[in-house]
Amino acid sequence: MGMNSELEKKTERLRRVIRDEDLGGILLNSQHNFAWLTGGRSNGIDFSRDNGACYLLVTKAGKRYLIANNIEMPRLLAEEISADDFEAVEVSWQSEKQGDTILKTANSLLSGGRLATDSTLFAETSSVEPLIAACRYELTLPEIERYRSLGRDAGEALGKTISKITPGMSEIEIAAAMRTDLSAYGLFATVVLVAADERIAKYRHPVPTDNIWKNTLLLVACTRRHGLIVSLSRMMCVGDIPEDLEHRTEATANVNAALYAATTVGASGAKLYSIAANAYADQGFADEINKHHQGGACGYRGREWVVHPASREVVRANQAFAWNPSRTGTKAEETAILIDGQMEIITSTPGFPTISTFVSGREYISPGILSISKGATA
Repeated sequence: MGMNSELEKKTERLRRVIRDEDLGGILLNSQHNFAWLTGGRSNGIDFSRDNGACYLLVTKAGKRYLIANNIEMPRLLAEEISADDFEAVEVSWQSEKQGDTILKTANSLLSGGRLATDSTLFAETSSVEPLIAACRYELTLPEIERYRSLGRDAGEALGKTISKITPGMSEIEIAAAMRTDLSAYGLFATVVLVAADERIAKYRHPVPTDNIWKNTLLLVACTRRHGLIVSLSRMMCVGDIPEDLEHRTEATANVNAALYAATTVGASGAKLYSIAANAYADQGFADEINKHHQGGACGYRGREWVVHPASREVVRANQAFAWNPSRTGTKAEETAILIDGQMEIITSTPGFPTISTFVSGREYISPGILSISKGATA
């Protein structure tokens, strides 16, 4: 499937939303939706915001437009968007700042019907972001290939970091090394967490500090390319792995395997949460599920949805997931895609230890703990 076929398939998904909701068109502005519809292109300038620097309009008739100001249009057409795929509609940057120009322009391109958007940026329109999100869940074949490439590079990049860092470095220094290695693969780090020693047990989201790594280390990365995001975590230990840490990590891997085994087409988020809760209880630490979420579906967001007791989301074929079960002091996390009824892990790190767990006769692999020489120092 080429880009044109991928674009047509996604356009038809949006048209179904337009028909079902009795709309005239949908206006997309968020960076994640721009990347999704365009097959990984970007409308981002300020990456601290959800909103991008231009708009994509899909109408009930299936027409596609790129609406942008005169500052951005030349670059977008030269580097991001083909005029064969989207008809360009330019506005002046001054008029765009007046507030209603974009809405007036978009509405003038509709052949009747009301306009909806993917955000709350315009109070005059309704947001249908949850319905657009559902359009993103089932990956196309080109997206799966881009995702596999992203996951492979993310796993390798983290492996390069692991081969360089040494005890005596601060969490901030380690985080900087992670970002550098990810960037070398063309990956943008959306989340980098590092915890050394006692901070692993204290915090589930350890933002890097000047704390010095002495014995145990947790690395967490969420990284993006072509709009898609993968998540992965790695545990390291100086010298022999403590028996208690090894036991905790193996137990966490059992929860991870239970979630993988239960990730089947049609399974609800609520059911998956229940599976995880039971797995925690079976391992003898039922309360741990209350200390952190377990992850969920991913794609053009770090988490498209997270499992919880009341979740009504359901698993789709060709959907990506990043489960992240944890027990105080350790964690298991990879990104995988549900393909032909099996979870394909895409973020493995070459040479990194793994834990094999069997559920109903099927093997599931989780990241283990890497032991490094006590002699390694910064």
